Amino acid sequence: MVIALTIIHVLMCFAIIAIVLLQAGKGADIGSAFGGAGSQAVFGSMGTPTVLGKITGVIAIIFTLTSFSLAILGGDRSSSVVREAPPVSVPATPPAPGSPSAPAPTTPPASK
Repeated sequence: MVIALTIIHVLMCFAIIAIVLLQAGKGADIGSAFGGAGSQAVFGSMGTPTVLGKITGVIAIIFTLTSFSLAILGGDRSSSVVREAPPVSVPATPPAPGSPSAPAPTTPPASK
C-alpha cells in the first residue's frame, strides 16, 4: 500500500511540474504587476479557466491526498536514525561497614 502510494505520489509530482511548465504565464512583464499595460489586477485578470488549469487543480488535489496519506502511514513505522548507546553499568559500591550484608572485618594475624 505504501509503495503504491509512493509511486502515485512521485508520478503526480512529475505531472504537476510538467503541467505548470506547459501553461502560459499571466502578466509576463513586470510592468503589468504595477498597473502598466492596462492591467486591472495585480496579477492580471483570471479569465475563464483553461483545461490545463483544471487538470492542474485535480493533480494538485491528488498530490495533497497522497502526501497526507503517506505522512499518516509513515508515522506508524517511524524510528530514530540515532543509535542509542549501550547502557552504562554502574560499579557496585561496597556495603557500609557494620551493615548486615557487610563481611565481618578480619584482623591480620599477629606477627611474632
